[in-house]
Amino acid sequence: MSSRKRMRLVLIKPSHYDDDGYVISWWRSIVPANSLACVHGLVREAIANQALGPDWDFDVVALDETNTTIRPDRLAKACLAADASMVMLVGVQSNQFMRALHIAQGFRKFGITVGIGGFHVSGTLAMLPTIEPNVQKALDMGCFLFAGEAEEGRLAGVLRDAVNGELKPIYNYMNELPGLEGAARPYLTADIVGRTFGSVTSLDAGRGCPYQCSFCTIINVQGRKSRRRSIEDIEKIVRENAAQGIQKFFITDDNFARNKDWEAIFDKLAELRAEGILCKFTIQVDVQCHKLPNFIKKARKAGVRWCFIGLENISPDNLLAAKKRQNKITEYRKMLLAWKKERIVTYCGYITGFPADTPERLKRDVATAQRELPLDILEFFYLTPLPGSEDHQKAFKAGAAMDPDLNKYDLNHVVLDHPHMSKAEWEKLYMDCWKDYYSKEHMERVMRRNAALGVSTNNVQFLLGWFSGALFIEDVHPLECGLFRRKARLNRRPELPVEPIWSFYPKFWAETAAKAVRWARLMGWCWLRSRAIERDPDKLDYTDVAITPVDDHEEEREMFQTEEAHAFVVEQRRFDKLKTEAAGRVAEKV
Repeated sequence: MSSRKRMRLVLIKPSHYDDDGYVISWWRSIVPANSLACVHGLVREAIANQALGPDWDFDVVALDETNTTIRPDRLAKACLAADASMVMLVGVQSNQFMRALHIAQGFRKFGITVGIGGFHVSGTLAMLPTIEPNVQKALDMGCFLFAGEAEEGRLAGVLRDAVNGELKPIYNYMNELPGLEGAARPYLTADIVGRTFGSVTSLDAGRGCPYQCSFCTIINVQGRKSRRRSIEDIEKIVRENAAQGIQKFFITDDNFARNKDWEAIFDKLAELRAEGILCKFTIQVDVQCHKLPNFIKKARKAGVRWCFIGLENISPDNLLAAKKRQNKITEYRKMLLAWKKERIVTYCGYITGFPADTPERLKRDVATAQRELPLDILEFFYLTPLPGSEDHQKAFKAGAAMDPDLNKYDLNHVVLDHPHMSKAEWEKLYMDCWKDYYSKEHMERVMRRNAALGVSTNNVQFLLGWFSGALFIEDVHPLECGLFRRKARLNRRPELPVEPIWSFYPKFWAETAAKAVRWARLMGWCWLRSRAIERDPDKLDYTDVAITPVDDHEEEREMFQTEEAHAFVVEQRRFDKLKTEAAGRVAEKV
């Protein structure tokens, strides 16, 4: 009789519920699950190091619920057949926590060990004086919690505690941020990555952000000090994935431009491209990165084709209120044109509902951004006090009436009252922002701008259609959208009734068919307009304010004619002058 033992590990990145109570899941999702890749990599390391001893074998299953139907009752069978088992709900954000609780409940009724980690657990333990009520529910049902990051042998320690019956209720490493150099590399197999649209995987080259944005949870969970993977490890990540046919990556660093090794990373990726490993990358940066010498040029050579930029707003007082002092509106157009020069598609977020916003002011600002900034994709969000952020901490201490339903904390729902707008006004304004930006008139304008700058309209026409259709056809935020919606009849919020088979399936298939027709019309229109613009012999002659090169009289543009913007420009000019004079004095002394 064999003395070997077998441990079953189920790693799940949960999704969350739509407004009808069904799990948001797709045949192909679009955003890769980096937390899942990181934990899976740590599990591989623990197995290689024989964390439980030489007589243990492992069965590991990694599942992303945004592209996989999760049925705890079915997954439990293999867990119960093993000598030891554990379910780990990884990377759980606040909007996913209710779904995570329901998944956990499904396993706990079989007596299976369940652990929950991620931003909600970490952020609330770091920022709140007491345990958040829903986190307490997890403890009450017998789950254990993991706060912080699991490198430096911490995950292996949890595995040992599990098989020895010594699990702690809470593993809190929030004050012990691990180093990343030489740490286990994030990894997912090709079959898991293949469930994303375009087979996109992820890697975190570094963690931490130096800025202090009050709406952000990153700085309170991953810290403000930059911690980085080695260049050698990043090369190994790329090569390992390329070997299994994966060549698209989302580098999840909250601000890659503040990774001190950005240049060495770009140079290494460019070397790999020269070898024939033609990977493509999406990165996230701040609005000041164009000032770093050669940053954007080297990004292009490294294979960066898409870039998320933390624009957030064009109103200086809104940016100051959010402690986003690094955003200088005088730099926006210069920065965006620098990215366009290298033919890189830009995505920018725009937050609605800052305290100073009014319906008139917000509509004015968005219209001005449309007219004067060469943006490709603009995605809108509600200002949301995310648990783990300074905004949430302040609202909690002030006793503000925040929506108790964590499922709504997805930046796509109103969860806190606004001083100048009712909930209905804010919701209407939010939808108006989407409708105005993704009007056919403006989508064509964006395509014409790209063509005039010598950039192919192929990528941008698809993305314009995607971001428009996600909200108006699928009724989800574009970052939660995917290809072909899946709905599992039994995966509905427990407090809502399960629909009978004879009504659920006919309705679902009718909805699917209707959506397919609407998608075909929308994407067909985008494709036809793109073809027409590409074939226009005068396409290079198109011009407007947004793609006009920046001159020395930026402050005369309409974008700077509001009182607060004009004051900002005057102050910024004064500050820049003083900085130049100071630099001159230092140079003279040298």
